[in-house]
Amino acid sequence: EALERTAPPASNPKPWLGAHPATVVTPGVNVTLRCRAPQPAWRFALFRTGDVTPLFFRDVAAELAEFFLEEVALAQGGSYYCRYRRTDWGPGVWSQSSNVLELLVTDQLPRPTLVALPGPVVAPGANISLRCAGRVPGMSFALYRVGVATPLQYIDSVYPWADFPLTGAHAPGTYSCYYHTPSAPYVLSQRSPPLVISSEGSGSSDYTQGNLIRLGVAGLVLICLGILVTFDWHSRNSTFGGLLPQQNWV
Repeated sequence: EALERTAPPASNPKPWLGAHPATVVTPGVNVTLRCRAPQPAWRFALFRTGDVTPLFFRDVAAELAEFFLEEVALAQGGSYYCRYRRTDWGPGVWSQSSNVLELLVTDQLPRPTLVALPGPVVAPGANISLRCAGRVPGMSFALYRVGVATPLQYIDSVYPWADFPLTGAHAPGTYSCYYHTPSAPYVLSQRSPPLVISSEGSGSSDYTQGNLIRLGVAGLVLICLGILVTFDWHSRNSTFGGLLPQQNWV
């Protein structure tokens, strides 16, 4: 059954569509899509973006209709929305479309990225923020530092990213992050590629130290060569001296 394309009156406010237990789930989980109208309705319809006809109808004399997706598969991920209608509306008149709900069915969330704000080099006394950015809003984010087993910080964010503040004095190091669904069933991402944070001036001092080491090694090589040359000269002198003929004096 297709909905008649009668324009909804402005007084017919749109419903709200939500998902339980979450908008991000692993395959095989039962998901309930809940369409809530701002006023008692007679019929509800659930749509998937791109389809002309509704996936489901629900006839309930209430403000809430539930649509059940049992043991969801990867192919059932996508964008959904709903509408409702009342008995006192004219024929074919439906409400405006609800918000679009993105249902993600996956075994693993996309890998996040980790960047430094304003940059990966920290000036003395300055602070820095590390932004862990995923692709899904409403996740829990964790920041790790190489060499430390437990997360440095946890942040729940309504955005597809989270900012982790660090003090400049303790910021230098190598970091990574990941994110996951805030509640069960948990879906995790891989860790981000590592990000190296250094202090301002550390690069030049490392370069100077490297030059000193290289000069020291070169000096040792020259000393060793000098010793070898001297030893070779003495050896040659001793050999030639033994070969010279002896002279008899009268």
